[in-house]
Amino acid sequence: MMTKAIPIQRLLNDQISIPMKILTNYKSLELNEKELLVILQLHRFSWEGNHFPTPDELVSYLTIDEKECAHILRKLIQKGLLTIEQSENEYQQISEQYSLEPLWKRLYTELDETIPENDETGEGTIFILFEQEFGRPLSPFEIEMINTWLDEDQFVPALIKAALRESVLMGKLNFKYIDRILRSWKKKGIHTVEQAREASRKFHQHKTTQQPQPQRKKRDTSIYYNWLEGDD
Repeated sequence: MMTKAIPIQRLLNDQISIPMKILTNYKSLELNEKELLVILQLHRFSWEGNHFPTPDELVSYLTIDEKECAHILRKLIQKGLLTIEQSENEYQQISEQYSLEPLWKRLYTELDETIPENDETGEGTIFILFEQEFGRPLSPFEIEMINTWLDEDQFVPALIKAALRESVLMGKLNFKYIDRILRSWKKKGIHTVEQAREASRKFHQHKTTQQPQPQRKKRDTSIYYNWLEGDD
């Protein structure tokens, strides 16, 4: 009995490209196998056109539950390997999507290994942190803006990092918004990360109580990334 041959084109259409380095170097990024599989599923969903799959959609192809999947997504963002980005279409409709660009950049870009370990100010790593979050090299204008924050405004690197993370939490990852955060903190006399955390807590609590209950259920992105809870 002859079996029907599968068309070659169908086989080719069913292929997906996976960077070899993610399979050979994921241990060096301190990733485990569960985190690797979540990354690969995110990559597959993106390839299929779904750029912001829910934990429920992801776990339908995994052996973990939704809660563990959400925890892994949050850890990947905290590690600087995954970001949540917002885009606006021509009708001014906002959509969110995951970006693995920071991961690919980490894998394929040689980072500067000459940064001293005793760099207590953190100035040597602040540029790398920004590039990891934005998933691309910084422009000369953006580098100059960071230098202005450090040299002219005298913001400590830890506070700039806190503003960066706050912008991620708010889904507004751009330099203009980060600058607004820093200016607002300076105006309020906020000079430490602890003070910034407290101000942010009050802001989000006030925003939550003031906003009316939405008619349509919205996704709570705080389960993916909340810098107020720390990095553990």
